This record gives sequence, structure tokens and C-alpha cells, in this order.
Amino acid sequence: MIGLTALVVIFILAFSLLIATLSRVKRCPSDQVLVVYGKVGKGSDGESRSSQCIHGGTAFIWPLIQSYQFLSLSPMQIGINLRGALSLQNIRVDVPSVFTVGISTTLAIMSNAAERLLGLKHTQVEALAEEIILGQLRSVIATMRIEEINVDRDKFVQNITQSVETELKKIGLKLINVNITDIKDESGYIEALGKEAAARAINEAKIKVAEQERDGEVGRANAVRDQRVNVASANADAVTGENVAKVTEENSNAQRREKVAEAERLGYAAERTKQADAEREAFQAEQKAEDSRADMERARQRAEDVVPAEINKQKIEIAAEAEAEKLRREAKGEADAIFAKMEAQGRGAFEILEKTANGLKEIVNAAGNDPDRAVQLMIADKITDLTKIVGDTVQGLDLSNVVVWDNLGGGRDSGKTNTAEFVNGLWGTFPGLKNVLNMVGLDLPNWVMEDTQKHPATQATTATADTPAEVKKENMHSSETVDEES
Repeated sequence: MIGLTALVVIFILAFSLLIATLSRVKRCPSDQVLVVYGKVGKGSDGESRSSQCIHGGTAFIWPLIQSYQFLSLSPMQIGINLRGALSLQNIRVDVPSVFTVGISTTLAIMSNAAERLLGLKHTQVEALAEEIILGQLRSVIATMRIEEINVDRDKFVQNITQSVETELKKIGLKLINVNITDIKDESGYIEALGKEAAARAINEAKIKVAEQERDGEVGRANAVRDQRVNVASANADAVTGENVAKVTEENSNAQRREKVAEAERLGYAAERTKQADAEREAFQAEQKAEDSRADMERARQRAEDVVPAEINKQKIEIAAEAEAEKLRREAKGEADAIFAKMEAQGRGAFEILEKTANGLKEIVNAAGNDPDRAVQLMIADKITDLTKIVGDTVQGLDLSNVVVWDNLGGGRDSGKTNTAEFVNGLWGTFPGLKNVLNMVGLDLPNWVMEDTQKHPATQATTATADTPAEVKKENMHSSETVDEES
């Protein structure tokens, strides 16, 4: 029994909880906006939202932390009786109009309506919208002329819609329709414009009536004139037609006769042309036959005379080409041999020059990189050969038996002949040559030095600076005596 009671209590509690839960699920009609406020979470920017707007759907309202309210989407018609609004020309106008507005279903604008219109009565919302519309309507009129407001209604309504709708969105409303009933001004400017337009229309109508009457009279006169002209023209055309027919007949006869003559001429010409073509074709056939016979004769003669001659000529040309090829190959072989010989000689000369350069380089290195000492070493290396050449040249000569004829000319101061001076100078070089050889460790042959020491010129040159003046004088005298004897 206790278990059954507990089961009943649990069932009742569950049913009550289900009823309470279902009662917190709210459905939003299509003509209303469900506004859930309280703790509704954060928006896409991460900031906390004050409300959540739902149009067409359901939402669960959490107890204690959330609540809800509906906003009607029914349109509201607001009559605006604007009086004394200043235009751009400072003319006051009355613009009675009717504006139809309603809460927008755009999410951002619905949020504005939830924040600013939730809890307000219908009359309060209308009053708020009326104040906004009046202000914007005055602003738009202040930027337009009377003519634009009165004539270009579409532009006027467009400017009002853009200006008013921008401000209504700030409180969550949107502009559905604008209806301008009438426009009046205190000064009667619009009425005067209307009268001017009416007078202009009446005058234009009168002008059109007069033009139509004028066109009718002119048309009637033109019709009479055209009738008379057309009758005269028809008579003239009849006469002209008869004449043209006669001329046409004569021309036709002349053309017929001309064509007959032309046909006869063409027939005769065609006959003569055909005859000439036949004769020409016969002549051409006979000429082709003669040409064929001539070609056959030339071919026979060519086969008998020209062909053998050409064969012999080709044989001679082939033999000449073979001989020329043989000579060319022989010449190429000789040229290759000469080139190889010259190349070998060049390599030999290059080796000699390279070895010589290396030897000179070693001589300079042996002289301690001193160019002067290197030259002395090279002279010392060649001095033996030079001495031998000089010695071989004067060896066996008996200078006492040499007779030299000259013009007895010579140095006037010395009193000697040219020959005597040459011989004295030649013998005088040997002591100096001996000194050079001694510096490098070499010496002249003994027989050379014996002959040179016997000659007075050598004795005179070997006298030192400290020789007495008498000895020098005697040597000079001896030299002069030898010269004279010579």
C-alpha cells in the first residue's frame, strides 16, 4: 500500500514537472516577435546580450533566470499633418501625409525594438515614430524647392523614405509606405503655379485648334489644286503616251533590223573563223609532224656521233680526276712530312733556347744575383776561346818584315803615322788583357807574353806611375824609332 502511494506521488510529481516544462515552451506567431530577456548568453562578439528575439519558432524559457514578452508586427498608420514647413526658398508649405510603419524582422533592427519599444503601448510607439517622422520630413523639405516638391513627387517621396527610414531603424521600426495627400503653401505660390500651368494648357489647346482649322483650309485648297493638276497631267500623259508608243514602235523596228543585220554579220564572221581555225589546225598538225621527224633525225645523229664523243670525254675527265687526286694526296704527304720536320726543328730550337735560358739563370744565381759578376763569369768562360783566336791570328807573324804603306798622316802632336799608332795600340792591349785574365784566374800563353814584352810599345804601356821621367822619355823615343823603321 505504501509502495503504491509512493508510486502515485512520483507519477504526480513527474506529470506536474512535465506540465511545468511544457508551459515554459513558447511558440512565436508569424505576426509577432518573441523577446526573451534575462540571462540569454553572449553574442558573436563575446559580449553579454540583454535579449534574444525570435520570429517564427519556439523557445524554452528558463524559470527564475529568464522571462519573455511579445512585440506585435502589425503595421501602424501614422497621420502627419505637417504645417508651415520652410522650403529651400523660405516658403512655408503644408504637407499632410500618412506614413505606414512597423517593427522590422531584421535581426539587428528587432534587437533595437526589443531594447527600446518593449513594454510600450501602441499609442506610445506611434507618438515616438510621429516625432521622428515630423523632424525628418521638415529636414527633407528644407533641402528642396517648391517646384521639385510639387512636380517631382517621386523624388520627394524617395528623399523622405531614405531620411525617415534611417532614423526609424534606430528604434527597431521600418518604413512600409509613404502617402503624400496634398501640398499647399501660405503664399499661394503652388496655386499660382497651377493657374500658370492651366493657362499654358488652355493656350496650347487654342493654338492646336487654330492649327487644325488652318490645316483644314489649306488641305481643301490643296485638294482643289491637286485635282486640276492631276486632270491636266492626265491629259498630257495621254498625249505623251501616244507619242512614246509611236517612238517605241519605230525604235523596235529599227532594233529588229539592226539585230537581223548583226546576226547575218556574226554568221558570216563565224563561218570565216571556223574555216581559218581549220586551216590553222591543219598547218599546226603538219608542222608538228615535221618537228617530230627533225627530232628523230637529231636523235639518230646524236646516237651515232655525240654519244661516243661524250663517253670518251667522260673517260678522259675520270682519268684526269684520278691523276689530280693522286697528285693531291702526294702533295699532302709531302706537306705533312715538311710540317713534321719543321715542327721537330722548332721543338729542338725551343729546347736549346730553354736550356740556354736555364744555364744563364744558373750563372746569375751563382753570381749571387749580381748582373755584373754574372757578366764577368760569362766573359771568363769565353776568354780562353777568345785568347786562342787572337793568339792563332798573330802566331808566326814576323812584324819586322811587315811593310805598311800609308799617307804618313797621323797625330801632329805625337809625330807618328797612322800605322804606327795602330800597332802601338794593338800591342798595348795585351798587358791589360793579361790583367783581366789574371782577375778570373786565367793567363795568356807564354809565347804571346814573350813577344809582347820584347816590343817597345808594350814596355811603354807597362810603365807605372812612379817610373822616372827619363825612362818614360826613352821608351817613347824607342817607340818612335820602331815606327820610323816600320
